[in-house]
Amino acid sequence: MNQVTLLVLAAGMGSRYGGLKQLDPVGPNGETVIDYSVFDAIRAGFSKVVFVIREEFSEEFKTSVGSRFVDKIEVGYAYQNINELPDEFNVPEERIKPWGTGHAILAASGVVNEPFAVINADDFYGKDAYARICNYLTKVGDNNEKNNYCMVGYPLRNTLSENGSVSRGVCSINPSGQLESVKELTKIVKTEEGPVNMSEDGGSVFLDGSEIVSMNMWGFTPDIFNHLEGLFTNFLEQNLEDLTSEFYIPFAVDSMIYARNACVDVLQTSSNWFGITYKEDKHFVQESIQSLIQLGEYPSELA
Repeated sequence: MNQVTLLVLAAGMGSRYGGLKQLDPVGPNGETVIDYSVFDAIRAGFSKVVFVIREEFSEEFKTSVGSRFVDKIEVGYAYQNINELPDEFNVPEERIKPWGTGHAILAASGVVNEPFAVINADDFYGKDAYARICNYLTKVGDNNEKNNYCMVGYPLRNTLSENGSVSRGVCSINPSGQLESVKELTKIVKTEEGPVNMSEDGGSVFLDGSEIVSMNMWGFTPDIFNHLEGLFTNFLEQNLEDLTSEFYIPFAVDSMIYARNACVDVLQTSSNWFGITYKEDKHFVQESIQSLIQLGEYPSELA
């Protein structure tokens, strides 16, 4: 049985909200989304958590976040730096935007040596999702001829916001339950008739809500790092001067599937996903967590 690590992508926390405002409480005793993520990971069987952060707020993060978990699980850190590129590339002077989730995962290559799950720091994925991905990763081998990875998929209806449109990666899945592709729909709105995707030309397409979507919860073995290095180099060759381009992990996985270098099993979960896309979403997240506590899925106070 493999040891399994949780890789938490948190390098964007300071830049998106100014400081560490994603640490706003959502639980009844001041718990944050990260507190629930680590709680779920520990009870699912994860043995280590690694936070990918920016070095300039390292001390603040370790004091505010990491210190809460050191007596519960092994804690590690990796640092995403915009200037860390392959030797043949230099960062354009005007570049401010980070290089994306694929680059963030690459930053952990020197810290993670075991199968690992990837999550966003500010997303609530649910108990069932952690149990499914941990069970998969404890059993997956890392010497397969074709790299076996996984992704947790959510029914679209379990991921929508009441307060505005959302962007979701809608998955195409083959009869064996494996991911074939992810199509990004960038403006999905929740309506009384069901979810609707609004296109740039003003058209609309109704969805039935059962579509399986990716919420950036992936499971990999360490060999992914070698693949990401090559794909990131290719990305830079084509996009280095585009100051807004980002190397996203769904793009990397799609590329590997297309090249037949990876097989990605889709683990469908009954969990609801919660995220604070809009400030008005916070109240909904708080109410949803309280409902889960009343159902007995979480204690009223996390140990």
